[in-house]
Amino acid sequence: MRWIVAALAVAAIALSVWRLEADRAGLDIAALEVEGGTPATLYLAPGTEPVPVVVIAHGFAGSRQLMEPFALTLAQAGYLVASFDFEGHGRNPRPMSGDVTTVQGTTQFLMDETARVAAAALAHPRADGRLAYLGHSMASDIIVRQAQEDPPADAVVAVSMFSRAVTADAPANLLVIVGDWEARLKEEALRALHLADADAGADETVGSHADGTARRVVFSPAVEHVGVLYSATSLRAARDWLDASFARDATDGADTRPASLGPAALDAAAGGATPVALRGGWIVLLLVGVVALGWPLARLLPPGGPANGVPRPVRLSRARFWTVALVPALAVPLVLWPIETAVLPVLVADYLAVHFALYGALTLLFLARWGVLRGQFPARVWWIALAVAVFGIAVFGGALDRYVASFWPHAGRAAVIAGLAVGTVAYMLGDAALTEGGRAPFWRVLVARGAFLASLGAAVALDFQSLFFLVIILPVIVLFFLLFGMMAGWVGRRTGLPAAAGMGLGLVLAWALGVTFPMFAA
Repeated sequence: MRWIVAALAVAAIALSVWRLEADRAGLDIAALEVEGGTPATLYLAPGTEPVPVVVIAHGFAGSRQLMEPFALTLAQAGYLVASFDFEGHGRNPRPMSGDVTTVQGTTQFLMDETARVAAAALAHPRADGRLAYLGHSMASDIIVRQAQEDPPADAVVAVSMFSRAVTADAPANLLVIVGDWEARLKEEALRALHLADADAGADETVGSHADGTARRVVFSPAVEHVGVLYSATSLRAARDWLDASFARDATDGADTRPASLGPAALDAAAGGATPVALRGGWIVLLLVGVVALGWPLARLLPPGGPANGVPRPVRLSRARFWTVALVPALAVPLVLWPIETAVLPVLVADYLAVHFALYGALTLLFLARWGVLRGQFPARVWWIALAVAVFGIAVFGGALDRYVASFWPHAGRAAVIAGLAVGTVAYMLGDAALTEGGRAPFWRVLVARGAFLASLGAAVALDFQSLFFLVIILPVIVLFFLLFGMMAGWVGRRTGLPAAAGMGLGLVLAWALGVTFPMFAA
């Protein structure tokens, strides 16, 4: 059975990689040299004719990879596309700085960086001097503001936008794309549209592309804040809007489209138009294949059980289980509430590191007192934990880095990952022991992990102004529990050593969080 699963997993991985790489076919993809050292990538279809430039900017805790569906779609449509990592994000070694609460602070620094990327792209021999910006979430405000600076942009695509810099006629030719499940941002998008026409509705174009006053709002169906980046509706709307703004034909790049397109023309599924990079489903298949591969690999590990010198994990009584599950969840946010936790040069993750460490320490104290950890650290536990970490970081993380988001850190993030690991290893070790390495009843797993998420929620509620960015990371932790928690169960049930899975996945979690949160220097 394990060989069948392994074969299916490898087939899923191979098929998805083949399809994902096909989106790059025919494009020249290379590093773009930017003043100040900002990491940037240039996407360009072969040819000799000058073409417009599109600069793409990611949102908070994002990176170039996250925006690649737009980059590939627009490059295939004949644009010169430049995508980059903001300072503090992805592989950019320069940390964010300035006052994050004022436009003159961090916002201005990010605008300046965006302008440097645009200048580098406009200096390319194939650039024809025309410029557009596309940005997501945090970057939507950055590009809306920068589009009104020198040189002004000819068009702007703001995805999941929130910006008070929009006026009735600036920036030029503004398209706002919002996921249908982003209720508050849908209201903001319509507010911006109504500055130009109080009676306009979604999917209605107002103004004229020819004179730069065009406005439109598109709601991408059945997606949220991240899914909007992979939506076919989002990708087609962005491509068609830029084609209209630059009076270009998406079939061959020629300037044959009318100066202003109405909603019917923009909504039409262009039969001969260039394709959009529909990557979401293939990325899901790739990650499912990688996770599935973990099961047959776990079956290759040495078996546990008393016959192999490994005692069975201890199951706590119900009263003791509830004590271990709830006391840290209640105590940690209250203890840390009045304490300054700025111990790492990164936004929010410094608090998270301390929260993990204290939560894990309390859990392990209870478990050690009641004998749960006895016999869990034979010599083999260390290399099994290392194998789990290598699989999570190199194999799963390698797929993420190539197709989803930056996962390979620059040297400046090493201290952040190490600092987080102190807490995440302690927490995941306690979680693995409490859930008996996958042998505990399912309700106990739900209680243990739900209590931790509730603990983080309580911390945010107690100090919302400082910790509200933790809300963004909660879905990431839920996804981690779903994917890696399942793999931890495979390892724990096979080896009888919950500690091996806990320590290995603690390192994976530290790595994942350490490469996600923006670096920040006050």
